[in-house]
Amino acid sequence: MTGHLIYSISVASVYPHYITKAEKKGRTKDEVDEIVCWLTGYSREALNEHLVQKTSFEDFFAEAPELNPSRSLIKGVICGIRVEDIQEPLMREIRYPDKLIDELAKGKAMEKILRA
Repeated sequence: MTGHLIYSISVASVYPHYITKAEKKGRTKDEVDEIVCWLTGYSREALNEHLVQKTSFEDFFAEAPELNPSRSLIKGVICGIRVEDIQEPLMREIRYPDKLIDELAKGKAMEKILRA
């Protein structure tokens, strides 16, 4: 797929930033993992395997077992852009975890983050 450089960047290169952002605000790696697994359908073991393999964002989302249908309920601004207005499907998928980790860092309850 031609497009943004982020598509070819490994999830493993961004994942530590998710953890750091969460932990700075008193949240945990387990909560980050729960969010990513909820969003993609990966088990924690499969997520860890993709991190070890340095899977690109493009492949990570293409191979996701079951993208959560409730992810369409994720709304709001991340990096100055409304997530729901992103037209490119892969870019929107990549921005979903950004938005959810941002909500986690802001202290939102997990049940609300996971759109329960």
